[in-house]
Amino acid sequence: VRLHSHDVRYGSGSGQQSVTGVAAADDGNSYWRVRGRTAAVCERGTPVRCGQAIRLTHLGTGRNLHSHHFASPLSGNQEVSAFGEAGEGDYLDDWTVVCSGTYWSRDSEVRFQHTSTDVFLSVTGEQYGRPIHGQKEVHGMAASSQNNYWKVMEGIFMQPSNVFKSEQYHAEL
Repeated sequence: VRLHSHDVRYGSGSGQQSVTGVAAADDGNSYWRVRGRTAAVCERGTPVRCGQAIRLTHLGTGRNLHSHHFASPLSGNQEVSAFGEAGEGDYLDDWTVVCSGTYWSRDSEVRFQHTSTDVFLSVTGEQYGRPIHGQKEVHGMAASSQNNYWKVMEGIFMQPSNVFKSEQYHAEL
């Protein structure tokens, strides 16, 4: 599924903007911008290192992927929501990119681990009814599993800088 959000709030828990999973490949509410962690500057085109903390900002609403100690509505795991205004929220918007290698490659699967609570961004089979019928619950899970691998499907990718290219293929020690 694709990581999705729109301005529909949870009816329980935090009452913040819902984050769900959808199967539709043409869903305009499934676009997220990768940014530096809270209070950090990340220049456009800078490669993201495995183990680096980032923020994911929903393009449609300007809210950040967020988690906190509220129970998710369907499974009772940890709630994941979208929070903030115009891309600015708080430290609970930070997620660590868990991947193999040195950098997050656009063709590889990654995990996102919440930096404050250590849960993994996950999706399983629980589906919502009205008003977001058929969308799957996205939540935080304490253990890593097949349910918390994510992959970039489309987007705008910036070419790495020449410094990055020389670092990646540097043959000297």
